Amino acid sequence: MTLFDLVIRSMRKNIKHYYLYFFALIFSVVLYFVFATLQYDSAVIEQASDSMKMDSAFKVAGILVLFIAGIFVIYANSIFLRRRSREIGLYQLIGLTKGAVARLFIIENTLLGAGALIIGIGMGMLLSRVFLLILMKLVGFDGIVELSFSMAAVLQTALVFIVIIALTSIQMVFKVYRSTLLALFNADKEGEQPKKPKSGLSALLALLGIGLIVFGYWLSAHMLNELLFFNMLGVLFSTILGTYLLFRVTISWLFYQVRKSKQGHLGLSNSLSLASLMHRLKGNANSLTIITVLSAMTLAMLAGSYSLYYSTEKETRYMMPFDFAFEEGVATPLSDNEISAEDFEVELKENGIDYTTGTIELLGVEGTHEKGIFPTFLDMREETFNAYLVNAKQLQKAGLEVETPKDGSVIFHNASMLTMAKDIKIPFEMYITSGETESIFTAVKYGEGDVVNAVWGSQLVVSDADFEQYKRTMKPEKIVEMTPESIVRNVRVFNVTDKDQLAIASTIRNPNQDTMSSYGTDYYLTYVKSMQSTGLLIFIAGFLGLVFLISTGSILYFKQMTEAEQEKKSYATLRQLGFTVKDIMRGIIRKQAFVFGLPLLIGLLHSVFAIKAASFLFMSDITVPTTIAMGLYALIYLVFAFLTVGYYRKTVKAAL
Repeated sequence: MTLFDLVIRSMRKNIKHYYLYFFALIFSVVLYFVFATLQYDSAVIEQASDSMKMDSAFKVAGILVLFIAGIFVIYANSIFLRRRSREIGLYQLIGLTKGAVARLFIIENTLLGAGALIIGIGMGMLLSRVFLLILMKLVGFDGIVELSFSMAAVLQTALVFIVIIALTSIQMVFKVYRSTLLALFNADKEGEQPKKPKSGLSALLALLGIGLIVFGYWLSAHMLNELLFFNMLGVLFSTILGTYLLFRVTISWLFYQVRKSKQGHLGLSNSLSLASLMHRLKGNANSLTIITVLSAMTLAMLAGSYSLYYSTEKETRYMMPFDFAFEEGVATPLSDNEISAEDFEVELKENGIDYTTGTIELLGVEGTHEKGIFPTFLDMREETFNAYLVNAKQLQKAGLEVETPKDGSVIFHNASMLTMAKDIKIPFEMYITSGETESIFTAVKYGEGDVVNAVWGSQLVVSDADFEQYKRTMKPEKIVEMTPESIVRNVRVFNVTDKDQLAIASTIRNPNQDTMSSYGTDYYLTYVKSMQSTGLLIFIAGFLGLVFLISTGSILYFKQMTEAEQEKKSYATLRQLGFTVKDIMRGIIRKQAFVFGLPLLIGLLHSVFAIKAASFLFMSDITVPTTIAMGLYALIYLVFAFLTVGYYRKTVKAAL
């Protein structure tokens, strides 16, 4: 019998051992090929080319998909090798050299890899169109979606997985050469003998683990200051170390206290859950910590990207209250893609588009305010500031619903500070200077969003009387002088009555739909481009989240399957003693609730505080999108827990 014949015979006899590893290979090939196909698709390239950031995000995401898939395959291979340890030992006992055994496993691995590559690429071709349709829907693409076969994606996938197969083959060679016969035959009996923890030190470390997590949560809510970078490092360090100590020491110490309180008489359910966990807690601490931390990062990424997508329309409107804006009197030539406000108005009339229009005058001001009014990380953290005075009456005539403040009062507007409104100490006094004259205004309210398009900075809405009075105190040359740096700016604004005609009006405003020349002045174009960017972002985040979720869920599932096989004899003994499947499953379900539930619960908590810390990036409330993203993640994650319980039930039933 040749070595190749032995390989074929071994593969036929060990089909039950291969399917986990084979699934991991196929799954990884499918996901990577789908992502590679999308990278080379013309429609995706066109969408990503509009934004260098999105193009970079796609490249980084491709590397992350490869990294996650590679780790998943290598981990699955380690479980696969562990389950075949006895077989490796038997080959050596019957006279095969370690070199021959290593070659046998390399041939097997190559055949499995080639089969997985062919099947995975075939399945990837079928799934690529589904993912492309999802992506085009997210970015608002209304055209016909055509997916062409990409040889570049096939070659890229093949090259990547040849490298992964080579790495797993090296892993197999190390297993064969570095393992003794005794270790190979006792691999399925390995476990930990729980030791009595040192009471003082263990209690201290147990409390330290919880304390570090709590400190990380507290710091995440107070990190927005001059030490932001160091605070972020502190949050990461404390939560990761705290999570490790929680799994490595805290839970072990608590389990020991429970067993001690029961004087070692745990009963059936606790023996199958608590005792089993205690015997493997040290080995599981690293993997559970990694899964928990990465789950939190994935959840935060998913929730954050979905929140951006969910709030795009509202946040764009916060920054651009009018559909179109033209700055008048600025001594700079118009772009080739732009038209003047007068020509735009003529075109609207010719196309039968109803609209409202008005001119808003902005007075650039500088002044001081009371100390400590704004959070230290905002632009206005100093006592001196620059802003624009805006006439409430002019805004109302232009069609914007704003409140008219009383004389001597201002309503403060700045879209970029909207999420920090609760941290601004209102009311407060402002001292605005004009020449030698100083005017005192009281900021009585923080308004939602900006009141004028394309104005970067704070806008102070005042009454008509205050506006005119302040304007009279300004130096005449400042009023006449019309340059981009002028202290006086006149903005002509338009609102289209029928919002269904916004696309036509936007084409009139900017025939080439050039985002850069119209950013901040064309609401519709800015909104569409923002939706494309956030749609691509949520797709990448969702794809990475799906890859990570299925990978980690499968790793836990594979690990529990291995433990179920190792404990099969114990289940047989319990069945022989008269315990029913229901009795045994009660303890097993408790164990799975810990293995799957605790990392998920802590990961959710970590991500909640991470999203809360990053909430200043969003202008609108992100509770709904965050809850939806986390709910879907938890639902898919728990599917693996139910699959694991089902496998255990099958194992227990087959024990007799």
